[in-house]
Amino acid sequence: MTASPSAAQFPRESDSSGAFVRQQSRFREWVTADGSSGYPAAPGRYHLYVSLACPWASRTLIWRQLKGLRDVIGVTVVDPVRDEEGWRFTEEEPDPVNGFRYLSEAYTRSDPEFDGRVTVPVLWDKETGRIVNNESAEIVRMLNSAWDEWGDKTVDLYPEALRDEIDAINERVYETVNNGVYRAGFATTQRAYERAFDALFATLDWLDERLSTRRFLLGEQITEADWRLFVTLVRFDAVYVGHFKCNLRRIDDYAHLSGYLRNLYQQPGIAATVDFDHIKRHYYMTHPQLNPTRIVPKGPELDLDRPHGRDRIR
Repeated sequence: MTASPSAAQFPRESDSSGAFVRQQSRFREWVTADGSSGYPAAPGRYHLYVSLACPWASRTLIWRQLKGLRDVIGVTVVDPVRDEEGWRFTEEEPDPVNGFRYLSEAYTRSDPEFDGRVTVPVLWDKETGRIVNNESAEIVRMLNSAWDEWGDKTVDLYPEALRDEIDAINERVYETVNNGVYRAGFATTQRAYERAFDALFATLDWLDERLSTRRFLLGEQITEADWRLFVTLVRFDAVYVGHFKCNLRRIDDYAHLSGYLRNLYQQPGIAATVDFDHIKRHYYMTHPQLNPTRIVPKGPELDLDRPHGRDRIR
C-alpha cells in the first residue's frame, strides 16, 4: 500500500511506506565562546525566533531561562497559526530586528535558493544578517556554555561525566517520543501509524519504569535529557492523545511520568515557557488534513501545579 502524498503535512516528508520523515535542518553553524567558529558569543548580537506552540523551539526558551540569558539574547514569538505563507509575525509582536512579515524572509535572506519547510527555532545573527542555526538540539548546546561569561555558568545541563548516558537516552527519546508523536500523527498508512504508535508507548513504558527509582532520568540532577523529553510530555495530553491519535494512555495515567512532568513544570521559570492556548491553536488549526473543521477543543483540564511527590524518590 503506497501513501497518498496529499495526505501528509508536507509531501516531501512522507516516504513510499507512508512514514513521516522529518527534513534535515539547513543551517548548522555554531556560536562559540572564543569566536573560533566565526560567530563569537556576545550580549545583544543574537536573536531567537520561536513559536510557543513548537516543542523544538520551546527547548531554546527553557535553556535561555535556566542559563539566565534573557537579557543577553532577544526573542520574538511568531503567530501560533501557520498559514500558507508559513510562520508569520503579528502586529502585537512584530519582528524588531529585521521588520520581516514572515519567518521565510529570514531563510531566503540567508539562502536565496532555500525551498524547504521553514521551521522554528531560528538563531539569527544581527551583525552578519543571516541565520546561524535552525537545529534546536545544537542551539541548546550553544546556550549551555557559549554565553557563560554573561549567564549562569553554575547551570550545566550537559555535564561531561554524564554525556554518554544523556546521548543514549536522547537518541531513543528523539526517535520514538519527540519525533515519534509526529511519526504517528503524520503517518499516511495504517502500518506506518501503528509502528510509530507501538514504539512510542514502548518507550513511555520504559521511561515510567526508569523513573520509579530515579527522580530525574539520570538521578538527582536535571539534565538536557529531561528537558528534551519535557517539551513533548507537556503537550501530550493536550494535543498528541487526540490530534495525533496517540491514545493508548495519557501521561496523567502513568504512575511516575505524571509526577515527573509536574516536577519539571514547577521548576522556576518553566511554566512561563508553556502556553496551552498557542499549543492547541497551532496544532488544531494548522493541520486541516487532520482536523478539517479547525475546531480547537476546550479540554482537557490539566493541573500541572498539583503536588508531584517526586522528592520522595532517591
